[in-house]
Amino acid sequence: MHNLHITAQQIRIFEAVSRHLSYTKAAEELSLSQPAVSAQIKRLEENNDVKLIEVIGKKLFLTSAGEHMFKTCSHILDELKDLTAHIRSQQNKIEGELKLAVVTPAKYFIPYVLKAFLNRYPDVQPSITVVNRRRILSELKQNQYHLSIMGRVPPELKMEAFPFFKNELVIVAPPNHPLAKKGELSLDQLANESFLMRESGSGIRIATEERFAEKGLEIRPYMELGSTEAIKQGVMAGLGISVIPRHAVRIEAKYGHLAILNVEGFPLSRDWYIAKMQDKVLMPPAVAFLDFLKEVDINRLLAMSDTR
Repeated sequence: MHNLHITAQQIRIFEAVSRHLSYTKAAEELSLSQPAVSAQIKRLEENNDVKLIEVIGKKLFLTSAGEHMFKTCSHILDELKDLTAHIRSQQNKIEGELKLAVVTPAKYFIPYVLKAFLNRYPDVQPSITVVNRRRILSELKQNQYHLSIMGRVPPELKMEAFPFFKNELVIVAPPNHPLAKKGELSLDQLANESFLMRESGSGIRIATEERFAEKGLEIRPYMELGSTEAIKQGVMAGLGISVIPRHAVRIEAKYGHLAILNVEGFPLSRDWYIAKMQDKVLMPPAVAFLDFLKEVDINRLLAMSDTR
């Protein structure tokens, strides 16, 4: 037969009819009507100008061409079953690459989360890129990551985001700073202090400026630095004060290298989000990590790590 005309449905129907040698039993197996099965076999024969099944004494028999067709259809369906099983198996395996984009302040807790995750799923191969907010917005548009961790979900991008951890922003100062020795401070008392801040557009900076603006106050950064770590070192060096996530200074505060000030309206409580582009199809490692973040106690992980 040349230029065989056959559909996937006809392959399934012909294989069932040939195996049962019965239109009725094939129809029952495939949840079709008997006339529909007969019509498909007839159309298959007519479209290919070949006789595949003959009826003698009310019994069905395969012709020579029908025997060959039956073997081929059976082989095709077996291959499809193997392919389906393989795809499902791969989809259920929690292994392979996990590409995460993480804004810089999150680097102080994500390694501990990732370690706990890899203890459960050791075959996952993580790739973490620590970036500032401006860069992460650009690279998300290029579909470079499976998931992103950020403090503010950009409204201009179509993203699905899930809160998973509270981000407490505190105001820190060198331990010998005059404000460190005082009780509760008002925002007015801090407005003229030398603030070390992230670049314009940073989530922490936006939140800080919004809180001061609520009191009609504007703070002008004494110095802009490109990372939370640089700001933390700058505060410890005595260059000024700053607003930093509590988890980023937990060790320094514990050992007296930094002082967390008691300021009205602080700490600011914000959510950390795990986010993906709206139409992004997640592979098993990313799905597993998303589910893990929804159940893990990050504060407990950090407390367990703070034994230094």
